[in-house]
Amino acid sequence: MTAWPLTTLITLLMVLLLLGTGMLVARARGRHGIEAPAVTGHPLFERAYRIQMNTLENTVLTLPLLWLAAGWGQDRWAALAGAVWLLGRLWYVKAYLDNPARRGPAFGLALLASAALGLQAAWGVLHTLLG
Repeated sequence: MTAWPLTTLITLLMVLLLLGTGMLVARARGRHGIEAPAVTGHPLFERAYRIQMNTLENTVLTLPLLWLAAGWGQDRWAALAGAVWLLGRLWYVKAYLDNPARRGPAFGLALLASAALGLQAAWGVLHTLLG
């Protein structure tokens, strides 16, 4: 891991984000009396639940791309795109809680960061294969 310290840091921050969205759901469950395994009920609980699920789904896409980009010798650039993804997802959480209709730009920013990671990984592979 010493070859990818920045990517490792971003990964840890992603895990903290996932933990935070899980805590958001747990708090909303308690606040609104939604007992597990129910995933519907109060609208604010449902927002928290969708935030958690959307973030988890997006992380499953982004995390491998982050490490593929870093693995091809681009730790700094991978971490930068990962940091942009994190900022986009944090913005997404805030926007979705405030007004779900306004979450689009935040989602788009995170998606662009994921795409940048995919392009970095693809460039590394192609550069190596075509050498």
